[in-house]
Amino acid sequence: MMRKWEAVLGSLGILIALFIFGACSINSKDKDKVASNEKLKVVVTNSILADITENIAKDKIDLHSIVPIGKDPHEYEPLPEDVQKTSKADLIFYNGVNLETGGNAWFTKLVKNANKEENKDYFAASDGIDVIYLEGQSEKGKEDPHAWLNLENGIIYAKNIEKQLAEKDPDNKKFYKENLDKYIEKLDSLDKEAKSKFASIPNDKKMIVTSEGCFKYFSKAYNVPSAYIWEINTEEEGTPDQIKHLVEKLRTTKVPSLFVESSVDDRPMKTVSKDTNIPIFAKIFTDSIAKKGEEGDSYYSMMKWNLEKIAEGLNQ
Repeated sequence: MMRKWEAVLGSLGILIALFIFGACSINSKDKDKVASNEKLKVVVTNSILADITENIAKDKIDLHSIVPIGKDPHEYEPLPEDVQKTSKADLIFYNGVNLETGGNAWFTKLVKNANKEENKDYFAASDGIDVIYLEGQSEKGKEDPHAWLNLENGIIYAKNIEKQLAEKDPDNKKFYKENLDKYIEKLDSLDKEAKSKFASIPNDKKMIVTSEGCFKYFSKAYNVPSAYIWEINTEEEGTPDQIKHLVEKLRTTKVPSLFVESSVDDRPMKTVSKDTNIPIFAKIFTDSIAKKGEEGDSYYSMMKWNLEKIAEGLNQ
């Protein structure tokens, strides 16, 4: 009789154990399901990358942009919130080509402290572009980072971003690809329209003059030579010698308009304008989109603004 009870109790114990194990398994599956339903946490370094990413991912991700709109992405000190978001991120995009990794190398320090790995956790959106270097330079660390000012490169950025989003979040792969295709069509149409406009501008008027030498990619893409007061990543900006050199160059041309970037001090360009009698036609965008609701508040609209204003200015 005792043995029968022992057998019953033993069987009961196994059943209880199986029940508990099953309950734990179900609970574990539920937790996994909850985890899988969480949005992908994505961090980008600046407002331009944020806008491109938003056009592809829409509301399928939780997105954090590090450098605020209107701030310089070359030199930045991440806030505690940036550090926290980067540490928890599933995916991180940065521009690369010496933008966030040059100067004080703030991005390099950020991802190192967050224990993130290159090409596993964080990716350069610029991967695959034809790099242009600073004037007279050709070595690593002397790259011009402003590749997005050529819309063809903007399309490469978008493709790189979509690829990594799809790999990290395969459930939404089709959604990302559909949005990418629509976005590329929009950018490509603007690019073709711009090339047609610039092709019709007389060669003696065709030169974009800016404060900083950050329009090299733009110049190559739209066949518009560039001139500037100072080269990027220089300690001296707008010195009398720099201004004098540009003024002398412009006096030998028929350039009808000057341009000043929204992110720089406009006083040096005002001096150039005064000394050459060439008017400043418009402010244009470089390192950041505009604040929401203003002209240029997306990558597409900032490029449309730049292309239209530069073409108009050179046709004066």
